[in-house]
Amino acid sequence: MNVIFEELHGQQGARIGVATLDAEKSLNALTLPMIEALDARLKAWAADPQIVCVLLRGNGPKAFCAGGDVIQLVQACRAHPGEVPPLAARFFADEYRLDHRIHSYPKPLLCWGHGYVMGGGMGLMQGASVRIVTPSSRLSMPEISIGLFPDVGGSWFLSRLPGKLGLFLGLSAAQVNARDALDLGLADRCLGDDQQAQLLDGLLQLNWQEHSAAQLNSLLRALEQQAREQLPAAQWLPRRARIDELFDVADAAAAWHALAGLHDDSDALLARAAKTLARGCPMTAHLVWQQIARARHLSLAEVFRMEYAMSLNCCRHPEFPEGVRALLIDKDNSPHWHWPTVAEIAPAVIDAHFSPSWDGAHPLADL
Repeated sequence: MNVIFEELHGQQGARIGVATLDAEKSLNALTLPMIEALDARLKAWAADPQIVCVLLRGNGPKAFCAGGDVIQLVQACRAHPGEVPPLAARFFADEYRLDHRIHSYPKPLLCWGHGYVMGGGMGLMQGASVRIVTPSSRLSMPEISIGLFPDVGGSWFLSRLPGKLGLFLGLSAAQVNARDALDLGLADRCLGDDQQAQLLDGLLQLNWQEHSAAQLNSLLRALEQQAREQLPAAQWLPRRARIDELFDVADAAAAWHALAGLHDDSDALLARAAKTLARGCPMTAHLVWQQIARARHLSLAEVFRMEYAMSLNCCRHPEFPEGVRALLIDKDNSPHWHWPTVAEIAPAVIDAHFSPSWDGAHPLADL
């Protein structure tokens, strides 16, 4: 299942639960067995009075988690054309339940988000009570390139970023460094890539029976001071005014054209974002626009229920399988989108992605 669980013994009988994603070759991409194992263990640790804190991390120097195992999902889509594959119905339900559990976890849950933190990795990290980035961190929601949309709670955290930055990150797949993550509220602390052992040792030394929140805060502050000089320069907050102006438009098509028009811009970061969008999926752009607008008025549970409908419908439509084929399977980087231009997609087609594809109660009604 590629997840390692440990319980480390601290002071006065306290134990620290450590969950390690252990699929280094795939950059710790989440499979269904990994998701199910994580959810079951986090549920058990939440009910265990001796477990006082949990650390979630990933093996290998390159990534905490580069997302979900979308290749396996697309293979299931190909076997069930025009339908919701049983694997997809189960995968997304279990993944969103896990993400929701992390958001509502009753004990301190620390996530060590080093290296690539993409897609499903962001879903795990953003719900943690302490989101730790490092100088190597590269956070992103790259679904525009594969014909999906920023799910795993992306509607929730992107819609709550300053100004139009959430829309920008969803449309451009732009990477967020450690300084950006702190600036935008996508991380709480930046520690050095070599400080994880110090963090664990500090957690084991805390007296969890008295003033544990204050002690944990002091530990994190002390470690963060040591890493402060390693922070990279900010990328996106300094560009917020221009991005806000760029996306002061009425609809997704206008937003697409505004950003795509910067492909030769003198600002190299914005030019790169424009080129990524231009190769991306026009349907995804509409879904990003809609999900961010709708999520502003939804609870977290309602967000996951909305995204569940969107994900299953993406599996029924051709864009997601084609995007994964072009980027990750054949790797020709030449997707042939069913709807090749952003202006030609009918509103009814977009709205259909938000409609239930199941009978009866919502599968996530109990969140």
